[in-house]
Order: sequence, then structure tokens, then C-alpha cells
Amino acid sequence: MPTPTRRDGAVAAPSLTETQSQILSHLREQVDGTAYFKAKYIAEELGLSAKEVGINMGLLQERTRDIEIEQWGRSDSTTWKVTL
Repeated sequence: MPTPTRRDGAVAAPSLTETQSQILSHLREQVDGTAYFKAKYIAEELGLSAKEVGINMGLLQERTRDIEIEQWGRSDSTTWKVTL
């Protein structure tokens, strides 16, 4: 699917779902610099499943410009490196 373009020619950021917005808000509240998160702990805090968090973190990784999200490790639960 092509990325939407605004009238002024700038590329518009794709809109986020409610779950993605909730995760992003949580990350912004928790991070000052760089932090590491396990999907299962984010899920517990937000009332989501670890799978739901993992899928949405991957999507946020592609859709956000002001926060850097990187998949860091995969042991019991995926670890994500988040940098503001």
C-alpha cells in the first residue's frame, strides 16, 4: 500500500490504531533516553497480550518518526530497545 502524500508534497504518517497509540503513550511516559522493554511486561501493564504488543511494536517501528524502536532479543519474550 502506498504511503499517503499531503497536498504540500510531504509524506503523511499513517494513522495509528487505539492499541498502537496506547503502547506509544506508555513508551513515551517510561523512556528518557534509551530503555529496554519485554513485550510481556508492557502487555501486563496495559492489559494486552504479549503477542498483541509484539505485533504492534513491529508496526510502530515502521510508522513512528520521533521514537526509535528496535527489536533487540527473543528469549521468552521479545525485548525491544526504545530511544527517544
